[in-house]
Amino acid sequence: MRIAIVNDLMMAVEALRRVISAAPGHEVAWIALNGAEAVEKCRTDRPDLILMDLIMPVMDGVQATAEIMRHSPCPILVVTATVEGNAGKVFEAMGHGALDAVCTPNFAPGGTVDGGAELMKKINTIAILTRNTPAEKQPAVALAQPAPRPEGLPPLIAIGASTGGPRVLADLLTVLPARPGAAIVIVQHVDSQFASGLTHWLDSQCNMQVKLASENMVIENDTVYVAGTNDHLVLGPDRCLHYTAEPRDYPYRPSVDEFFTSLARHWGRTGIAVLLTGMGRDGARGLLALRRAGWHTITQDEATCIVYGMPRAAAELDAAVEILSPDGIATALLKFAGCLSSE
Repeated sequence: MRIAIVNDLMMAVEALRRVISAAPGHEVAWIALNGAEAVEKCRTDRPDLILMDLIMPVMDGVQATAEIMRHSPCPILVVTATVEGNAGKVFEAMGHGALDAVCTPNFAPGGTVDGGAELMKKINTIAILTRNTPAEKQPAVALAQPAPRPEGLPPLIAIGASTGGPRVLADLLTVLPARPGAAIVIVQHVDSQFASGLTHWLDSQCNMQVKLASENMVIENDTVYVAGTNDHLVLGPDRCLHYTAEPRDYPYRPSVDEFFTSLARHWGRTGIAVLLTGMGRDGARGLLALRRAGWHTITQDEATCIVYGMPRAAAELDAAVEILSPDGIATALLKFAGCLSSE
């Protein structure tokens, strides 16, 4: 891969350059010292991947990400040294199309680079996800027959998202009341080190209570749960939330497919499932399983997606009952909540 570096700190640039140069099959395409310079360079020389800092002079990483994805779209990985202090900016950048975020490698005593392995893991995952692979036939999913609406089991809204997802998630949650009469579980492709920040950020954007999903957690009404580790969030036969490392070789972590299919097997009533903007095919097979189990399934439309990958894959499988804009999805969720109040 030809990888561009956008960072105004020369020590950070050198650390990133060393990590890239030491990895077979990767090279530095160009270096920009601020976002505005990166936007201009990307117009004439589009790399395979951009490592984008957040805090820079002239133009920050959020605005640069938005400009590049608008005019010269290419994969962008946010690389930042101040995750906690800039969590909002991380998710704004991801809302504009950044694929993921990772901490900036730094020099350790002796001249070695700390954090290089984690950066390369992200780069190699993005390389897999950005390959142009033909649509594959998805295996049939064997489902348990859902039980009829057991007493005390809350109505459920399940949402999967990837590239561009955080901003859409915030917009959807903002329109819902504090007590919509349903629980919501979100699986957003984001590294575990940012999951807590995403949870707090979403909590600040909406009226509902937003929690990081934890092992053995019981899903309760009027609460939003966000997948919080690099393992896959699933619903167990006990109807509690659990994490599993399997499948280990699956590049999408946490996986929307794994969560959706676990719902189709174990949740005791039908609900509404939404697949938002994102790169790749994750979530399509799971959405189809939910549709077959009687759920109302929705995908985001192509015109409003930052990357029309996951919703396109779902459309190819005829997994969606409806294909809607974020405004249309919000209306559907409000109608769903309104119907619940009369049940």
